[in-house]
Amino acid sequence: MIGYVPCDSNAKGCDGIICSSDRGVFVMRHRFHGVPLLAGTSLLAILVTGLLLQPLSVSAGKSAINNSLGMSFVMIPAGSFTMGSPVDEYGRSTNEIRHRVTLTKHFYLQTTEVTVGQWRRIMGRRWFGDVKWPEDRPIAKVSWYDVQRFIKKLNAKNEGYYRLPTEAEWEYAARAGSETAYAWGDMVDCSRALYGHSRKGQHACRDYNVSRGLKSEMPAPAKSYPPNKWGLYDMHGNVWEWCLDIFTDYPRDPAVDPCPTDSGTMRVRRGGSWFSPGYACRLANRAYGHPASRLPNTGFRLVRETQSSAVGSKMMTTRPIDEAENHRGP
Repeated sequence: MIGYVPCDSNAKGCDGIICSSDRGVFVMRHRFHGVPLLAGTSLLAILVTGLLLQPLSVSAGKSAINNSLGMSFVMIPAGSFTMGSPVDEYGRSTNEIRHRVTLTKHFYLQTTEVTVGQWRRIMGRRWFGDVKWPEDRPIAKVSWYDVQRFIKKLNAKNEGYYRLPTEAEWEYAARAGSETAYAWGDMVDCSRALYGHSRKGQHACRDYNVSRGLKSEMPAPAKSYPPNKWGLYDMHGNVWEWCLDIFTDYPRDPAVDPCPTDSGTMRVRRGGSWFSPGYACRLANRAYGHPASRLPNTGFRLVRETQSSAVGSKMMTTRPIDEAENHRGP
């Protein structure tokens, strides 16, 4: 069977035959790179023409990509969803006002949190304040500013354009079509995410986790729990994840590609952690931290783009201070 090879409808030279928009909608036209195609042109001839004249981009036809650090990324389709939580959801905060959000472009999101090993291959080790756990665990004790420096060095490898996800992208991907409190339903479950795993703090799942061979007071290895429907691991628990946005109130009206960065200081964190109670791992739960704070339960995952975007240009790479300030969320 001959498969369809889509090309980016916004790409230079692609003005016809089989194109895909960012929403994944296929349209049939009559020219390819200015070459007229007769009505009787066979599909095989069309595909050969496409292969000769249109080099495929990084994302064309690929649902997953990898880089030289062993990071894996899956394509998240464009679409709309309801962001926030219903008023009767257990553990809900008033800052989780429900509103419709539309993301107009697909993007690639890392399937796991950035690991200690991946971090050290770019940044090396710190003499003081480094994490004490193995390299297959997610990195933590990295500030939002630290992450921007990591991204700058990673982008210098010319393997793609990397950035943090926006808060809307994060929740959309974490939900993977779900409208419940967690990707699997409305009840928290120790077998599906790492939370409550501390002798010093929340310990609801500690006995269960220890029975699985997981050490307390640290996150679990990447992919220790089942992924969501879009192939993303640990969107609930393990470590909090930095997002690109400044923490601010949600709008009540529908939003398109939101990414507030114009005012405010605190940066969004999402997902909960091994130190958190179960309700902090809800899909709609919001937390924040000062961008200079290096929190022992906070890491990140990345978005990979095929080219630099307006969203990526909102990243700030300077680090004005080195003190941790107040942060919200366990």
